[in-house]
Amino acid sequence: MAGEYSEYDYVAADTIDVSELEPLDPETRKIMKGEFSTGIKLTVFYYVFILSIPILNWYAEGFMFSRMWGGMTYSWFFTSIVAMAMAFIIAYVHTTLYERRLKNDRHTSSHSHSNTSSEERRIN
Repeated sequence: MAGEYSEYDYVAADTIDVSELEPLDPETRKIMKGEFSTGIKLTVFYYVFILSIPILNWYAEGFMFSRMWGGMTYSWFFTSIVAMAMAFIIAYVHTTLYERRLKNDRHTSSHSHSNTSSEERRIN
């Protein structure tokens, strides 16, 4: 299927030996470290919230199983509505932090590096 496309030369998938890969340049390493750090923090925040729901169900069952509106309990409200809203908020926070980091990296790299290094890394 992929061999049918003529815009590029098709290369069959193969095994890659990680030891043969070139090390990352410092800028890419910095970006990946920041992304990993942000992802871990947001993941831990979400897991703490999700895992707190069964704990609240156990220790505060009077509140968690009381009815809100339409028969929905607070437990279901936190599990469904709030968890979905948190997923969107976490995605927004991650995207905002990434864009800010990218903007700051471009600003600092334009002052500290020559234009040729950024031209070499430009993807066409």
